[in-house]
Amino acid sequence: MKKVKIYHIIYLTIIVLIANSCIEPFDIKTTTFESALVIEATITNEFKYQEINLSKTFQLEDNGPLAESGANVKIVDDGQNTYNFREISPGKYVSYYEFKALPNKNYQLQIITSDGKSYSTTPTPLTNSTQIDNLYASKEIDDLGFEKISIFVDSFDPTGNSKYYRYEYEETYKIIAPKWSEYDLVVTSNVPPFRIEKVFKTREERVCYKTEYSNSIIQNETIGFSEDRVFKFPVRVLSKDNAIISHRYSILVKQYVQSLDAYTFYKTLNKLSGSESLFSQNQPGFFNGNVFSVDDPNEKVIGFFEVSSVSSKRMFFNFLDLFPDEPLPPYFTDCVPYAPTNKFYANDPSDLFNLISSGSVKYYMANVTPTPNSDEGPYLVVSPECGDCTKLGTNVKPDFWVE
Repeated sequence: MKKVKIYHIIYLTIIVLIANSCIEPFDIKTTTFESALVIEATITNEFKYQEINLSKTFQLEDNGPLAESGANVKIVDDGQNTYNFREISPGKYVSYYEFKALPNKNYQLQIITSDGKSYSTTPTPLTNSTQIDNLYASKEIDDLGFEKISIFVDSFDPTGNSKYYRYEYEETYKIIAPKWSEYDLVVTSNVPPFRIEKVFKTREERVCYKTEYSNSIIQNETIGFSEDRVFKFPVRVLSKDNAIISHRYSILVKQYVQSLDAYTFYKTLNKLSGSESLFSQNQPGFFNGNVFSVDDPNEKVIGFFEVSSVSSKRMFFNFLDLFPDEPLPPYFTDCVPYAPTNKFYANDPSDLFNLISSGSVKYYMANVTPTPNSDEGPYLVVSPECGDCTKLGTNVKPDFWVE
């Protein structure tokens, strides 16, 4: 599963600051800049290829995070077992072998960058394990009276040792192109005389699937309660009119049990990414995680090395399960058919020809009732997303998908 990238949160913080501090747009430049290593590292008790991401902070005028490539990355436990990582794409490091974090062991991340600088973390144990007991959807009414669907999590730790939780999710939904046709319009001659033909489609374009990942920090804690119980905690809220729930929807939720230090770090990071905190009177500035420079104790390093127990659960629902007698939500885009002219002028192709050539439209149906005295062409067409679901997702059904 994709993780929430710490540098994405930092990037969003900068964007919010810019957006809320400008009355008139202007070209902003960095006047002072301090480069710092950004570490995103969470290993879990899942037996898998563990992943670590390294980047550098970037200036406002840069396009985005700068990958930290060419580093030597490894994790060492207190039994002197070493887990080495290899770089599979810029800044993304994956363990050579599958492994999982075990109870009663401490783990330490060690990094040597391409310029020879060394970084490490404090020894970190695996957190307590707590399973997700229930994952369910429920219709709700928000404060403004609008209907919504909330995805709730329940869990319980009878030992009372978990207390701090972080959540990630990946949601997958079915897309059905509303103006799909089994035919396509194709150009068979792009020189005079220009020709267009109607042919059968050769691939699936009606039913697709798309997976998206959570991009925010979602946390919960049970401190102050009589028991370590998570009850009806909302990890995802969906408007009733959200197109992604139009047909069948699935969500996989992961619950990470965090240490107090990890919980505090992510909570602070989440607070700093909000627009309210950017204008508070007390600006906390740089805050430390559990990663540090071995060579220079004064060097700033951003990030946190987390060793977390994780539990996951998946659920499905159909829109009609929750709203059996109501119309489906609006599609992702307007799908109004129209009939562009197919008239050719001298050596110039028609509007329809140009639209088909550029991939700007998809065939929907024959224009059997053209408007009198108009230049309407013989075919009704729609925007590509309305007739070809692959413009929005993939036509490959996920392995986990069930109807």
